[in-house]
Amino acid sequence: MQENKKDIKNKIINMSEPLIHYQNVEIAQQDFCVLNNVNLKLNKGDFLYIIGKVGSGKTSLLKTIYSELDIVSGEAEVLDYNLRTIKRKHIPQLRKKLGIVFQDFQLLTDRTVYDNLVFVLRATGWKNKLEINERIENVLQQVGMSDKGNKFPNELSGGEQQRIVIARAILNSPEIILADEPTGNLDVETGREIVKLLQDISKAGSSVIMTTHNIQLLREFPGIVLRCENQNIKDVTEEFYGKPIKEVEPIVPTEEIEPKVVEIETAEVVEAKVEETKEEVSEKDETSTETAQAESVSEEVTDKE
Repeated sequence: MQENKKDIKNKIINMSEPLIHYQNVEIAQQDFCVLNNVNLKLNKGDFLYIIGKVGSGKTSLLKTIYSELDIVSGEAEVLDYNLRTIKRKHIPQLRKKLGIVFQDFQLLTDRTVYDNLVFVLRATGWKNKLEINERIENVLQQVGMSDKGNKFPNELSGGEQQRIVIARAILNSPEIILADEPTGNLDVETGREIVKLLQDISKAGSSVIMTTHNIQLLREFPGIVLRCENQNIKDVTEEFYGKPIKEVEPIVPTEEIEPKVVEIETAEVVEAKVEETKEEVSEKDETSTETAQAESVSEEVTDKE
């Protein structure tokens, strides 16, 4: 059955509507205003950074998106849920459409990677064992961890654990991924790999909001940039890059020059080389002496003749 023009038009309108829309929102914790007059839009496929000092409201903003923190005033919609009027029984339905990546991983340490992922799928309504196994295989492959299913979290590096957390976040094919300082506990190179992975996921269809202090990552992996400062949030994308985000090219980091390996000689090696040099000098002296003696004898014979 072919779709009529009205249905197609409605689909186009829905695709163009923002996934998140905040207008004049106030966020507070224990009667203290954290952010005021927040205006935010997130569209499908957006990769959005939130930067700012510690305590500026970055994490509080993320918490409002998954209804961990209530909104004081303003208009706020996430995936067609009105956050001002959402009922508690509907919050799990909202969170099922979101993927959350925590800085401190929050993996269950008493079970394997596979069992961590099974726990999430069963908690969100999955029952068929074959479908569960297939989905886990898919997400582990997507994050490059196909061979880590039987490992416990404490057997993995920080970067590997963060990849598993991302795999957990994308299990239910979320429309939005919220990543709260996902590179905060990682070294520079591993941090790059995690952001690259998140950007690949964004290009595949999920929108990503990531809080970070690492400004260099923003230059290597461009995105929309919002800054939390003085209880306000401001779009600083053009200020940051000097041009609209569509015109920004990623900065490829220069390759690090490998340091030359300098061999440090032990005392025994140095002593052996000294002895070898002495022997060479001694041999040269003996040869010179023999040559001089031969020349002297030759001269004596010539004089006698």
